[in-house]
Amino acid sequence: MHDIGMALLLLRRIRIGPAPFLGLQHCQRCFSARLSENVSNDSGTEQSNTPADSNSTERLIKVAIVGMPNAGKSTLINRLIDQRVCPVSAKVHTTRKASKAIHSKANSQAILFDTPGLVGSREIKKHQLDTQFVSACRHAIQHSALIGVVHDVSNSWTRHALSPVLLRVLAEYAHIPSFLILNKIDTLKSKRILLDIVRNLTCDQLASIRNYGPPTRRRKSRDAGAEEKAPSDGMEGKEITSPSRVEGWPHFTEIFMVSAMTGDGLREVMSFIHANAKQQPWEHLPDEHTDQPPEQLIVQSVRARLLDFMPQEIPYLLQTELEYYEVVGGRILASTIVTCPNDRIARLVCGESNGKLRQINEQVTSDLIETFGMPVLLTITTRVRNKEPKS
Repeated sequence: MHDIGMALLLLRRIRIGPAPFLGLQHCQRCFSARLSENVSNDSGTEQSNTPADSNSTERLIKVAIVGMPNAGKSTLINRLIDQRVCPVSAKVHTTRKASKAIHSKANSQAILFDTPGLVGSREIKKHQLDTQFVSACRHAIQHSALIGVVHDVSNSWTRHALSPVLLRVLAEYAHIPSFLILNKIDTLKSKRILLDIVRNLTCDQLASIRNYGPPTRRRKSRDAGAEEKAPSDGMEGKEITSPSRVEGWPHFTEIFMVSAMTGDGLREVMSFIHANAKQQPWEHLPDEHTDQPPEQLIVQSVRARLLDFMPQEIPYLLQTELEYYEVVGGRILASTIVTCPNDRIARLVCGESNGKLRQINEQVTSDLIETFGMPVLLTITTRVRNKEPKS
């Protein structure tokens, strides 16, 4: 009966119907940090009076969204803030560096850090990842008050355990509260497996999830009624990194079961995040949704679609750069260049009669219209390294 009751308690977090995906607020856009600085300088008095008008004080919360590659972090963040500001593709390592996604409502502002997937030394060598890629996650955590761990439950090989790389990061920052997000629950044929997954990922510590306290205090309370195996001070330092605990993390404050694709459970996640906001001045304007400039968003969108359209390791060999960007008459004009290592790969990117390149161009244009909320005219050209660009 206890198991059935616990299963019902956990499954209550899963919404029965899909969450409505509201259209983009086209009238509320801020494309770059530079633009926001200019606006704040010109109308700083008006912005500062906004909280006073609502008879409330400003509250702020920063959350580092971390997880393994392809766990769905970027898709989740886009759906949480209802804006397309993070690059998304089906391949790993789409996100190359940490960026901010900003959600403001009433007197509360949430800053979500989209971070690259956590990788081990073997993955770093395989994909030739730089030091900034590896350190981006830790840098985001150091500037956050919460850690959101996104875990992919669709992968039957890895869904019952957290990666040792992720566990090391959680142990390093054990003083920062963390919560677990089980993503892609729509792929599970039976939801009963979720209870087993939760037990494994939390080291069967479901009873202490709702009442978060310092890890040392919780360990002392759990060990009080157990057999004395060693002095408490000696065990406290070992339990976090103990091999017997390698499959999970017993110190999550909350667990959410969501689907970033369908929207199930996302409203509860954002409610939890905003509920943890503390009284602190906002760092961004209410209509700002990212700290990335539009030029960077364009390059990332092209790169993400190249990852989707090109097979195997080919897209990782391509370099994308912005050639031209301007806003004219209420629409964006942009041109990008994709540099290929040789002629053979350039022909693969273009396809027969440039058909594949046109498909990529159309898809990227559609993504950018959704991102910026205005018409976009985009041109993508290819060139072989040390050669002139080709359309």
